Amino acid sequence: MGTMIARRIASARPLAYALRSVPLSQARIRHATGSSTAEWVPTTSDSDDPNMNGGYINPPPEKRQFRDPYADWWDKQERRNYGEPVHEDNDILGMFSPDEYTHYKPGKGLFLLGCFVATFAGLCGVVSLYYPDKPSAPRTFPDGLEMELGGPNALLARKPEDDS
Repeated sequence: MGTMIARRIASARPLAYALRSVPLSQARIRHATGSSTAEWVPTTSDSDDPNMNGGYINPPPEKRQFRDPYADWWDKQERRNYGEPVHEDNDILGMFSPDEYTHYKPGKGLFLLGCFVATFAGLCGVVSLYYPDKPSAPRTFPDGLEMELGGPNALLARKPEDDS
């Protein structure tokens, strides 16, 4: 145990060397296999990397909703295996994104929407035919409420003799 600590102290680098910045043209990456060895790989230019994602190779975009739920997944909720590369649009393709609606095709959906609109319009038409526009017996007032509405020059309410 003592020799291990002594080796660490002996191999310690000065602080200035530890804080040295890495050139922007190089990036340090770790292998996807999980090994602790690292290698220096030059980054790509915009013409070499049109997606501008650092040269990351995306797997094909596949919504996790459509994967087999009964398969032997390492992460059963997200339907993903250990070490499987993740698509850069994982927030859209993952299980916690809104489900893609596949119950009806667009033609059948428009047909059902049209049926609803036609039924609603037909019901409104039937109600408008049978619903009375005015009360069956209009209300009349003695003397047309002349005094109550403001005097002889006021617009009077319906008098009993105005039954038309």
